Amino acid sequence: MRRHPEYQYLDLIQHLLDNGDRRIDRTGVGTLSMFGAMMRFDLSDATFPVYTTKRVFWKTAVKEMLWFLTGQTNIQSLLKENVRIWTDWPLDKYRKSTGDMISQDAFESKILSDDGFAATWGDLGPVYGKQWRKWVDSTGKEHDQIATLIHTLKTNPASRRMLFHAWNVGELDQMALNPCHMTYQFYASELSDSSSGDGSVGEGTRGKLSLMVGQRSCDIALGNPFNIAQEAALLHMVAQQVDMTPGQLIWVGGDVHLYLNHLEYAHTILAREPRPFPKLRLARRPESIDQYKIEDFEVTGYDPHASIDAPVAV
Repeated sequence: MRRHPEYQYLDLIQHLLDNGDRRIDRTGVGTLSMFGAMMRFDLSDATFPVYTTKRVFWKTAVKEMLWFLTGQTNIQSLLKENVRIWTDWPLDKYRKSTGDMISQDAFESKILSDDGFAATWGDLGPVYGKQWRKWVDSTGKEHDQIATLIHTLKTNPASRRMLFHAWNVGELDQMALNPCHMTYQFYASELSDSSSGDGSVGEGTRGKLSLMVGQRSCDIALGNPFNIAQEAALLHMVAQQVDMTPGQLIWVGGDVHLYLNHLEYAHTILAREPRPFPKLRLARRPESIDQYKIEDFEVTGYDPHASIDAPVAV
């Protein structure tokens, strides 16, 4: 019997508990850490790898990915979608800068109701979406990495240069949080004989599209379940846009760590048996990658164990 792919995730957590390097990190919380990990998930049968050993709020994860794709960097638009996962960083900055120990709810309400306040305190700097869609080079020219990727997939899918990334060295110090999931590289396979000699796709040709994500730093408890779900959603969207079938999602982690205040979380999910992954269907095909909405994601068969609360390390 084929081993459930979620055991890859559980094995990483067990390895961290057994062999993790105990260290003090940027947040001061402390972690158990390892260097170098890989997981593979097959999406070719419409599988949506949303972990089941705890409830993952996959809609929130996908909404964050859709926000990245807009190129926006202010949390106001996220809060309008009831996505609160980026609030901790601007809230922490506001409190330290002003001495006002405002509650998160009050801070978010002010971001939503006051555009001027949002412009001053809600912007995260040139984080993911800015780099993906509006990377500015030394001449001042903007580069839309996503548009270039999709164009290359349509015209030269055998290319080894189909990637985008967010590690812009010149702007790291302006970001609320340096990019964790840094590099997204795509690979098209099983291209038909109708492809031209230069690798361009002929009319009606379909191949498989795989995605490998390189993540320099991974919070295995809170971050990774979101990352895997949203990266799978991205692969489904891009594959649809270029008339391909999703293949494999390959995740590669650098510093993979378990925060010391997540140990109870770790033991809880390790005691649970994974359940079947759900399936994902895109309800429509938008004209471009920019036009997907959360309503386009139809997920069936998701029956996870109960959710587990764990604190965010800022």
